[in-house]
Formats: sequence, structure tokens, C-alpha cells
Amino acid sequence: MKKLVLILPFAALAACTEQPGLFGNTTGTPATATPTPTLDPTPPPPPPSDARTVDQFDTTSEEDRQAAVTVEASGGARSLGTTIASLGPPTEPGIWMKTPLVSELTPGRVAYQGTEINVELRPSGGAAGSGSQISLAAMRLLNAPLTGLPEVEVFAR
Repeated sequence: MKKLVLILPFAALAACTEQPGLFGNTTGTPATATPTPTLDPTPPPPPPSDARTVDQFDTTSEEDRQAAVTVEASGGARSLGTTIASLGPPTEPGIWMKTPLVSELTPGRVAYQGTEINVELRPSGGAAGSGSQISLAAMRLLNAPLTGLPEVEVFAR
């Protein structure tokens, strides 16, 4: 019995190591993520694997940022409501918001404390009222706190 007690901690630690073949990855190499569907014909590249800073994770171009902040006053935009937004995965490039307020990819706009930007609205699959996720680039353009939970108004175009 004493031998079993001494072996158990080592067996538990061995189970924590990365082993090829677990969970369908038979090559032992990291699985690559499938690209997220987008309306953007030329989406920004993903951040480098060694990204550590906000600037390294935000791969949107100056042209993308300019297009996002150029909000035209159009009577065709309709309010979808307000939602609480948290920072989405910083490894997903682009200017977007995942929200239960839409059921398909939709061009839209988000407003926060007097600042409005154009975004791509992506369905989150969540229930109404479940909150939203917003991209790192969009949070920066809105001047929203990256660690906060800003309440934003969402519009569809």
C-alpha cells in the first residue's frame, strides 16, 4: 500500500504532460484554428504567436481603423439595443462584436460614451441579454477600458 501512495503523485503529474494523439491531434503539433467567417474581403492577419502587448495583438491597418471611425449619418441604421461588452479573444483580428442581438453576419455600428465606430456584428449564439464580446481593436477605437465591461449601443446598417 505504501508503494501505491508514493506512485500516485508521479502518475498524476505524468497525466498533465502534453502527449501527441490526445483529443484528435495525432501529429503532436498545435492544431491550427479555422478562420472566423467575416464580411471583410481582406481581413487583418492574426497576431504573431509571440505577441505580448496590445499593439502586437491589434493587427488592424491604419486604413481599417480610419474606415471604422468614419461613421456616416444614415437614416437606414436601426438600433438593436444596448449590451454589456467584454473583451473578446485578442487573437481574433479585426473590428467586430459578437452579440446575441444579431443572427447572422451584419455590418453595424457601436456607440460608447459619445464615440461611434463601424463594426462587423457577428452572432454569438447566446440568449438575449447574455452580453457580448468586442474585439481588441474595437475597444481601443471606442476608448473603452480593456478590462472593463462597457455598456454599448448597437446599430445595424
